Amino acid sequence: MGSEKQSCELCMNPGGAILWRSALCRVVRVDDPHYPGFCRVIWNDHVREMSDLDASQQNLLMHIVFAVESVVRRLFNPDKINLASFGNMVPHVHWHVIPRWQDDRHFPEPVWGSVRREGLASRPVVSNEVLAQALSVALEEFE
Repeated sequence: MGSEKQSCELCMNPGGAILWRSALCRVVRVDDPHYPGFCRVIWNDHVREMSDLDASQQNLLMHIVFAVESVVRRLFNPDKINLASFGNMVPHVHWHVIPRWQDDRHFPEPVWGSVRREGLASRPVVSNEVLAQALSVALEEFE
């Protein structure tokens, strides 16, 4: 696994602007102007699958994912939240928390699908600092 870790994008780089971090995982903001509030929850250690984590780690990670979802819902008021964990391209446990709007570029398809419209409607503007502060409050029990 040593060479796999050395070539892993999420082991070598933060994966986005770090908003919150603990000893076990981090929450980063994805820089995507079409999906403000798009966050990733990334397990810090190089682990391929959720089932490689023990039950307490799995529960902790999902509590953090759900807390991030709640904060994104409150601050960005999307029509829907998509939660996704693929790892096909980056086999390192991480979850995507993606706010969705009915008039966004891809709706109702996944954000990785074909663009269906321009999706230029204005979205809430929330700075990294405000998002980080809200996450800090929501995740203080996990630090």
